[in-house]
Amino acid sequence: MPMNFLFPSKVPSGTFLTIDGARVEVSVKISARARSYRLTVPHHGHPVLTVPKHGRWNEAEAFLNRQVNWLATRLKRAAPRVTLADGEYVPLRGVRHRIHATGKLRGRVEIAEIDGEPVLLVPGDAEHLARRLIEWLKTEAHADLTERSAVHAATLSVAITSIAMRSQSTRWGSCSSSGKLNYNWRLILAPPHVLDYVAAHEVAHLLEMNHSPAFWEAVEDALPDMSRGRAWLKAHGKDLMAYGVS
Repeated sequence: MPMNFLFPSKVPSGTFLTIDGARVEVSVKISARARSYRLTVPHHGHPVLTVPKHGRWNEAEAFLNRQVNWLATRLKRAAPRVTLADGEYVPLRGVRHRIHATGKLRGRVEIAEIDGEPVLLVPGDAEHLARRLIEWLKTEAHADLTERSAVHAATLSVAITSIAMRSQSTRWGSCSSSGKLNYNWRLILAPPHVLDYVAAHEVAHLLEMNHSPAFWEAVEDALPDMSRGRAWLKAHGKDLMAYGVS
C-alpha cells in the first residue's frame, strides 16, 4: 500500500514554524533564478523561504525545519518595530524628534521646538498619524535625495531620468540603466552624510552597473568621504528599517 505523504503537491505562498513557543509565519517565494533553497530574514516583515522553480515542497520544508535554530537566533537579533504615535520619537536627518499630535484636522507636518526639545507637529486623527507622518517623511526624503543626486550626476556627467521613493525591506536604493533611481525613504532618518553616500552610490551605477573596482572609484569621485556614510549604514541601517512598519 503506498504511503500517504502530508506534504502539499504545490508550493504554498506561506507556512509556519514554532520557535520558542511562538508561531512564526514564513513567506514562500518561487524564484526562477534560485539554484538552491534559501532562507532570509528581512529587516522587517516575515522570514522568506526561496524555492527554486523546479523545487519540491517536501525538500523545501525539510530544509526549513533544519534552519529553525538559525532562524531563532536571527529573529532575536532583529530590531524591534517602532511605533509612530503621539509621544514617541523618530530621528529626522539623524536628530531625535518627539512626535506631537496637534489635534488639528487640517495642516501639514511641521518641525518645531517645545521646551527646548525638537518635535514634529502632526495634524489629523490619531489613527492616521503614522500615515501622515510617513508621507511627509517621504516628501522630505525625495527633496534631499533629488538635490544630492543632481550634484553627484553633475560630477560624474550622467543623466537621471526620474527619482522615486520606495519602502524596500532590505535595500537602500536601486538604479536602472535608463536612469531611474529608487531610494528607500527611511534615508531621511539618517544623518545627512549617510543619505549623501547612498545618493552617490546609486548615481555611480549610471556609469557602472556592478560593484567592480571601477564602480567604487566612481562613488569616491562623486563623494570622497564615502566611507563614513557606508560605515554608518552598515552599523545602524537595520535600526532604521524598523520605522514605518504596520
